[in-house]
Amino acid sequence: MAGHALLSASGAARWINCPPSARLTEKMPDKGSSYADEGTVAHKLAEIKLRRNLTVCNSKQREVLDKELEQVKQDQYYNSEMEHTIQEYVEQVAERFMEAKARSEDAQILLEERIDLSEWVPESFGTCDVVIISEGVLEVIDLKYGQGVPVSAEGNPQIRLYGLGAWNEYSYLYDISEVRMTIIQPRRDDISTEVLPIDELLEWADNEVRPAAQLAFDGKGDFSSGDHCKWCLAKANCKARADKNTEPLSYQFKDPALLTIDEISAILFIADQLQAWAKNVKDFAYDQALAGVVIPQWKLVEGKSDRAFKDAEAAKSALLAAEFTLDQIMKPQEMLSISALEKKHGKKTIAGVLKDLIIKPPGKPALAPETDRRPKLNSAENDFADIEMEDLL
Repeated sequence: MAGHALLSASGAARWINCPPSARLTEKMPDKGSSYADEGTVAHKLAEIKLRRNLTVCNSKQREVLDKELEQVKQDQYYNSEMEHTIQEYVEQVAERFMEAKARSEDAQILLEERIDLSEWVPESFGTCDVVIISEGVLEVIDLKYGQGVPVSAEGNPQIRLYGLGAWNEYSYLYDISEVRMTIIQPRRDDISTEVLPIDELLEWADNEVRPAAQLAFDGKGDFSSGDHCKWCLAKANCKARADKNTEPLSYQFKDPALLTIDEISAILFIADQLQAWAKNVKDFAYDQALAGVVIPQWKLVEGKSDRAFKDAEAAKSALLAAEFTLDQIMKPQEMLSISALEKKHGKKTIAGVLKDLIIKPPGKPALAPETDRRPKLNSAENDFADIEMEDLL
């Protein structure tokens, strides 16, 4: 098996609802994100803690886990919040494992279990964070470390596929009649579980998953826009999504007072999608402009920047030498901003004391209409190679 499945369980909501998107995005680069990197570290920490606490480890295995734990603690994303949050997750998993052992003494817990989904989804596989097997009941648990987007287990294709794959792997050893699919979001203090009889889960797999998966694998079917677009690599320049999100134009921007309540209701339903789509398009155009692609009627310009201290310690010393007290120039643990100092003590006073200790660094690139008065940047990639790009205006 390859390291990444074309029809992954994590992307199931997308390729089930929009089958041709799988082949469309197959070779598109995925830039990843700091959130994904943080989640990877959190999952590793969770696995180590679960193996140490809920599985039988000999001294050599425990020594390996201890070394891995120390490596995780050196990672840039590890912090006290992650430690506390993952410990809460581990305790939730332990509680469910104890419940399973109460049902049957020979209950098992499996961690980071790779499962084969090819019975329903061509060349597909996945990895379950946790699988708990007891007589009659199988439970799969998925950790979601992010806190921005709530994720429910109800009707969730990803966790259902994990449950389906785990049942397929172990049904020959256990008489499983019920599958429990749980998503834990510890940073949101949220746990959701969907419980399905195995017959109902198999019916969903045969009637919904299998035909959609075959269409997706073959690159066939119809493009369809919806919530599933959120994670699609083609979300910024997908024609089907553009058509869906420009439907409000049919209202010809009438005065809202002239719209019926039903028309307003229809617009409200697509408002969030419209805003998200607009941002995706702007981000895509911005990246293209940075790469040298000409965006008609748009240009890259130097964005806004805030004044900064050339040397914060030197500025602090200069203010103290001018007989300012710490209470007059400090927050509890850091210097007041330049604007705050000016507001509190006057612009001329602060300018006279700090003199050349205040600088205004170059603004980060921003995408603006050609009518913008700021001059066009010749080469944003070269001129701003060492600074972080700001969000689009």
